[in-house]
Amino acid sequence: MKLKIGNVTLENNLILAPMAGVTDLPFRVLCKEQGCGMVVTEMVSAKAILYKNRNTKALLEVEERERPVSVQLFGSDPEIMADIAKLIEPGPFDIIDVNMGCPVPKIVNNGEGSAMMKNPRLAEAVLGAMVKAVKKPVTVKFRKGFTDSDVNAVEFAKMAESCGVAAVAVHGRTREQYYSGTADWDIIRRVKEAVKIPVIGNGDVFAPEDAKTLLDETGCDGIMIARGAKGNPWIFSRTIHYLETGELLPPPSMEELQNMVLRHAEMSVEYKGEYLGIREMRKHMAWYTAGLPHSAKLRNDINAVETLAGLKTLVMERFSDIICESGS
Repeated sequence: MKLKIGNVTLENNLILAPMAGVTDLPFRVLCKEQGCGMVVTEMVSAKAILYKNRNTKALLEVEERERPVSVQLFGSDPEIMADIAKLIEPGPFDIIDVNMGCPVPKIVNNGEGSAMMKNPRLAEAVLGAMVKAVKKPVTVKFRKGFTDSDVNAVEFAKMAESCGVAAVAVHGRTREQYYSGTADWDIIRRVKEAVKIPVIGNGDVFAPEDAKTLLDETGCDGIMIARGAKGNPWIFSRTIHYLETGELLPPPSMEELQNMVLRHAEMSVEYKGEYLGIREMRKHMAWYTAGLPHSAKLRNDINAVETLAGLKTLVMERFSDIICESGS
């Protein structure tokens, strides 16, 4: 289960994927506490760090208790990417990751994220410059390809390996697909067969059984969990248990869910202040409560709450009602 990336050894091979607006410090800590082998920050623009954008400071904030941590940078200028990697290397990051998979138009239209897959020579220049600039392991995350007619993940992985990259993470969808349709795990298998460095599979892991199937079908070394972790930090502890024992633990009880929500809210407020922390919790609440009785009304009411005290009161009242209704 342990996974070695360069000179960094993870306790297990489960990794929390970087997700903009999701994998902030409080959420990473909660996933780490559930046994996640490594967490990854939200992606950070190298240019934003260069120009000292005030929003990047929070994105780069890391606590000792969440390590090992990978910091994810994006950009397309080899010199800037190398300089920024060197600048942040003394920080509390164990690995420096490069985003070459983000499908968002404003990133792609700027020639960054998954647009880099259309320009392998530039991608090679970026990765080569970064590996030369730092001693910490450099990794890269990319997709199956940009479009279905331009699937180049295998060649891209070989290029990354030749640059000295320590591991690759492959999302089994093209940029064209965004997050729709089904992830193609076969491309992950093909990448694994083509390179000697660790290959981390990503896409459509929503349950412990998915993780095992991904490992079995592709032979990949690690599993990166993204949307499957939203509102569900327990996916890490349940997956570890399943992979080690073959036993599927039950999902969290209503009491466990309530305690996690309240703790997440407290950490969010402590980290971001009450105004922003409570607003950030609104989307997390939607994920935590998806599928619960009266969840639509609960989400609606949560959106009107503006204080931590108000959120606590609402959550405890509603969860008590659900527990009484279910007879648990």
